[in-house]
Amino acid sequence: MTIPMTLREYLRACDIDYEEVSHPREVTTSRIAQRSHIPGDQVAKAVMLHGESGYGLAVVPSTHDTDLDSLTALFKERFELASEEQIVSSFDDCDPGAAPPVGQAYGLKVYVDDMLRHQPDIYFEAGDHETLLHMSGREFERLMDGAPHGRFSHHR
Repeated sequence: MTIPMTLREYLRACDIDYEEVSHPREVTTSRIAQRSHIPGDQVAKAVMLHGESGYGLAVVPSTHDTDLDSLTALFKERFELASEEQIVSSFDDCDPGAAPPVGQAYGLKVYVDDMLRHQPDIYFEAGDHETLLHMSGREFERLMDGAPHGRFSHHR
């Protein structure tokens, strides 16, 4: 599978410099990081949420879990995990379970965990289970410009 057009066009519109990195088929970001020899704290994963204001994405390192209580406290909104059906529906041009953390391209609000900020490089799934997108931490910061952020994850 190639990068979904929704994601590709959004990255182009934002003038983001990135590269595609192939990897052996894996379905979890933690395993992708291990098999690709990438530090897990540089692999961003998307966790789809449902809040009082609608659907959104929490973007956290692959080595961390999203803390819904911390998200609620930080952003003054109650969150729960979205259903699998809603995830598949929202990312209909992606393989199930391979949603990229660029929710803005799909009309979703994005919340970025501070553990991803100031990383030298960031990698994330490109919409399938065999391709990562790699960009500098600076490009990732530009891509996530304006997204609410804070510390809302904890190490597994």
